[in-house]
Amino acid sequence: MFEPLHYLTNELVATYFSHSHWWLHTTIYWILLGSPLILSGLLSWRLYRIAVSCFRKSRQVFPVKSRLSKMHREINGTLCAYIVFKTGKQQLLLFLLALLSLPLLYLSLEIPKHIVNHAIGSDAFPIDIYGVKLGQVQFLFGLCLLYLLSISLNGSIKYAVNLSKGRLAESILRRLRVKVYVLWYRLNSGGNQSQIIPLMVQELEAIAGFAGDIVVLPVFQGGTFLTILFFLFMQDPMLGAAALSLLPVQLVVIPRMQKKVNQLGRLRMKEARYLGHIIGEGNEQTPAKTASAFATIRKLQAIRIEIYQRKFLMKGLYNFITHLTPFFFYTIGGYLVIEGQLTFGALIAALAAHKDFAAPLRELFKYYQTLEDVRMRWDELVGLIKRGHSPTK
Repeated sequence: MFEPLHYLTNELVATYFSHSHWWLHTTIYWILLGSPLILSGLLSWRLYRIAVSCFRKSRQVFPVKSRLSKMHREINGTLCAYIVFKTGKQQLLLFLLALLSLPLLYLSLEIPKHIVNHAIGSDAFPIDIYGVKLGQVQFLFGLCLLYLLSISLNGSIKYAVNLSKGRLAESILRRLRVKVYVLWYRLNSGGNQSQIIPLMVQELEAIAGFAGDIVVLPVFQGGTFLTILFFLFMQDPMLGAAALSLLPVQLVVIPRMQKKVNQLGRLRMKEARYLGHIIGEGNEQTPAKTASAFATIRKLQAIRIEIYQRKFLMKGLYNFITHLTPFFFYTIGGYLVIEGQLTFGALIAALAAHKDFAAPLRELFKYYQTLEDVRMRWDELVGLIKRGHSPTK
């Protein structure tokens, strides 16, 4: 199986590059063979996991009637289903605005290349554009104004998206607070009231804040990522492949580290609720109660410190991998410019695009982290409402 791939890669390297330096060949092997194979395997495994998860959920049987049936069923469902059901029209508007911004983004990436190659680096002036003759300075200023217009329109769309996201989040926060308040006091009239305070203030705000991002963020940031990737492939396919070269490493390492952070976050929430239960038991202070509270506080401190350590390690590793990718751009792109297979303006535009290439990818990883955190909070919310009794260690 690997021999035909090895032969094909050799042929591509020989066709594309006139030099046979071992480092160049090693880099190209990773970009054209190693990275695509690993990325394909990871995506296939992820799709398989999603399909299995959806199949299992489809076989679950939910009760038709329950106490406070309609409101209770809404809270018992999945977080994504609840948010999309309640804010479907607003989510559709955000989706369309996100799509509208992508052509403007591509235009803002393409114009600088023409400024360098045609307005500054060309001597073919005056030029004729639809019957209008333009000199070099006029053409340069025209492209600069077009660039200014594209980034202004794109910025306006981003402002509209962010404003709509904020309004949507506040709307869903109000709905959730009302529903949780009603459910808590009707289903758990004898429960510990101290548990509802952090729930209403902290947990629901985190969940509602994610409601504005649940659709638009993957569309907007994912679309930005694909638009920049398409632009890089249009400059040179090898540059586009180089941009993806370290993506498999990020897909393998970051989710594993995030999984451990999520486990610690779940443990932190459990300990915080237990501390609230101890404090809310009454005014009577006993040595055993005080010792238990102090032990829980110390455990919370240790958990939070470990969370900080793991999160910053994950962030540092991600930043290192992100800044390592331009190495391939300088190696391959510089070689192509020297050989005359790529213009200098295209290389500059590709480097500038890659600077923005990391931001949407970082936001998508952050979205994944937030999604897991909010799912955990939602599950804890549903479980706490169902239990209606004091948490145990």
